Amino acid sequence: MAESGPDDVSIVVPAWREERRIGRAVRELRALAATLPGLREIIVVVEPGGDGTAQAALEARQGDPSVCVVENAEHRGKGSAVRTGMRRASGGIIFFMDADLSVPLAHVAPFVAHLTAHPEVAAVIGNRRHPESVLTKRQHFLRERAGRLFNRAVRGLGLSVSKDTQCGFKAFRRAAAGEIFSRARIDGFAFDTEVLLLARKLGLRVDELPVEWINDEETKFRPLSDGWRSFRDLLKIRVFLGKV
Repeated sequence: MAESGPDDVSIVVPAWREERRIGRAVRELRALAATLPGLREIIVVVEPGGDGTAQAALEARQGDPSVCVVENAEHRGKGSAVRTGMRRASGGIIFFMDADLSVPLAHVAPFVAHLTAHPEVAAVIGNRRHPESVLTKRQHFLRERAGRLFNRAVRGLGLSVSKDTQCGFKAFRRAAAGEIFSRARIDGFAFDTEVLLLARKLGLRVDELPVEWINDEETKFRPLSDGWRSFRDLLKIRVFLGKV
């Protein structure tokens, strides 16, 4: 990739056992690049899961040099995969988003425009609870309820003021990403909370924008095991609070 400008965009997609969905995601991202000239780089970070995720991503790439498929050596968690991609990305603006593209790619351009118009903003995150957000297809009631309880725990522990830390659609300026992700250490689903805490502790401004949400029922989140691990990670993050 040529030298990146401040408005050039990289998109990072973490992928674990995403053989069914990753091909569509890569094809849609490549189509977006054709209409969004600033999108120069798409990085798919595959964690080993015993399936054909990496091969499916490579096939959908079709030799496109703007698409990079990175394979992590071991499965550690979504946070680990996102860190790999964010550290590797070279764009002036770096997104990470989920492989199911639950937030439509039409939101990429408005997020970029917001960062361009507001140079004091270090990052922009999607907020599904924003008054202007549209939940076209909601999550299952139990998972949505669990998400609200998790967010209450996050706010109760003083880790974030956001009402939606977990929306998988976030964009960072490259300098901010470097500062944040070089310090991040949580591997699991609670990594978003750590990332936002780090931004706050570093004095970086994070804005929240409304998004459309189209839930995909094929979730990788397991309420019992991942839920417990996420709450445990919140306690770890709370311990880190004074050490940033």
